[in-house]
Amino acid sequence: MTIYPAIDLKGGQVVRLAEGDMARATVYADDPAAQAAAFAAAGARALHVVDLDGAFAGTSVNGAAVERILKAFPGRVQVGGGVRTRAAIDGWLKLGVARVVMGTAALEDPELVRAAAKAAPGQIIVAVDAWDGMVATRGWADVSTVSVHQLALRFEDAGVAALLFTDVGRDGMLKGVNVEATVALARACALPVIASGGVAGPDDIIQLRGHVADGIEGVICGRAIYDGRLGVAEAIGLAA
Repeated sequence: MTIYPAIDLKGGQVVRLAEGDMARATVYADDPAAQAAAFAAAGARALHVVDLDGAFAGTSVNGAAVERILKAFPGRVQVGGGVRTRAAIDGWLKLGVARVVMGTAALEDPELVRAAAKAAPGQIIVAVDAWDGMVATRGWADVSTVSVHQLALRFEDAGVAALLFTDVGRDGMLKGVNVEATVALARACALPVIASGGVAGPDDIIQLRGHVADGIEGVICGRAIYDGRLGVAEAIGLAA
């Protein structure tokens, strides 16, 4: 199971939000590239980066910071936040991003996601962000009438690399991962699932590791790492 330390970007800084609320951002670092290098030094081989400003703007805002991260981190980097056009997808891939995460576009423009997955097999991830089981979009500001399972099944045969499932109500809150909902999604769909939202400490990694056979590919860790509740090396060891 892969551990993905998270770098969320707002105004060029590394932040964590509470329940996806931009007004409730805690700044953890001013240098995203240095943070990426620190994660690499701790043993991380994959990184999850989100352009939070881009998620609301619908286009890249922190592109310069992402470029610096790519130069500083030798492992695999996946990037999301405001990716809603083919040009945006191609731009990230050209820069060296390993996988592009698409959320709002998966609901509003599924053919774009399908075409991208066909053109770049294994490099597109569909973000399935949930408020009470329903898909949230546009930086989690809007909640749709489509369930997470309905959205996931739409891309089961599209060639996407994985689903990224986030329980928005737990994100940045240290409440613990919604293991039940995450595993239920993995069991209901043939695609591998990356868990996100609420990781509070080692117990969450241990619980998810027990469901690798159900399709859990990895887990994104954010605030628990920044607050010192979970070490990167520790998480990697527990996930092995």
